Amino acid sequence: MKLVVAIIQPTKLQAMQDALRAMEVHRMTVCDAQGYARQKGQTLTYRGSEYHTGLLRKVALEIVVNDDFLERTISTIQQIGRTGSEGAIGDGKIFVLPVAEVIQIADASSGPGAV
Repeated sequence: MKLVVAIIQPTKLQAMQDALRAMEVHRMTVCDAQGYARQKGQTLTYRGSEYHTGLLRKVALEIVVNDDFLERTISTIQQIGRTGSEGAIGDGKIFVLPVAEVIQIADASSGPGAV
């Protein structure tokens, strides 16, 4: 089992959910996130005054998948998250971490079947 953490553009969230649902990945956690990287923030206007913020809004997806779903999940996230045919700075990142155990709270089932 693996935990896939994907940091994506907020505008890609609905398309990402639809694509993952179509490939039978139905469970995920979605978190609002702010980050700083090569984009170096943005200039915004509030009540007529411009100000610079170093953090940009992103969305973090946390998805636990069984090993047989891993490559399909990563491929889908890359395909849907990419801006244009070649991608762009700020499209996001994917992190893959091992998961030692999963326990479903409702019925105490554990292991790959609990995912």
